[in-house]
Amino acid sequence: MASTYRVTGMSCGGCSKSVTAAILEIAPAAKVEIDLGAKAVRVDGASEDQVRQAVDAAGFGFEGKV
Repeated sequence: MASTYRVTGMSCGGCSKSVTAAILEIAPAAKVEIDLGAKAVRVDGASEDQVRQAVDAAGFGFEGKV
């Protein structure tokens, strides 16, 4: 089941690639969609804890579910 999370600090395509790569490193089978305008990431196939860990590791702020 997919969930959407608010992520702060993303402002460009490079940021979205970094967040996507970090999530896929922790959960390789996850599907990740980034919405830069909404500062959100939609993830299917990873737990909230995994997403939080990946976002933190990539240097961005994790604010929880939207």
